Amino acid sequence: VQLQASGGGLVQAGGSLRLTCAASGGTFSAYTAGWFRQAPGKAREFVAAVDRNGITTFYHHSVKGRFTISRDSAKNTVYLQMNSLKPEDTAAYYCAAGPGIRMAARSITYTYYEHENDHWGQGTQVTVSS
Repeated sequence: VQLQASGGGLVQAGGSLRLTCAASGGTFSAYTAGWFRQAPGKAREFVAAVDRNGITTFYHHSVKGRFTISRDSAKNTVYLQMNSLKPEDTAAYYCAAGPGIRMAARSITYTYYEHENDHWGQGTQVTVSS
């Protein structure tokens, strides 16, 4: 599975962006898919995930109520709609899919442990100015 993330950019605080993760090859539809982010000098952080059913979703508490994750199985695409953006949302955002993402989403601390069948896309930069 190859994942291509896009949609990042520069936005003012309070603004919105929509990230897109397009998948090709493999069996993307069989996996939980999600977004992680990493700010300079900080550890990678779980943001949101959606199960393969497209219905069950998970969010980090810091983005709950502001971000919405969704997937279009027909297009093999996952979206992250980000509203009410804050400067602290500034980071490189990465899409991912696989068993490790499923487990992280269900973890109380959203801790990610790499699984051999996980797939990652390249990052897309989101910068929120104050």
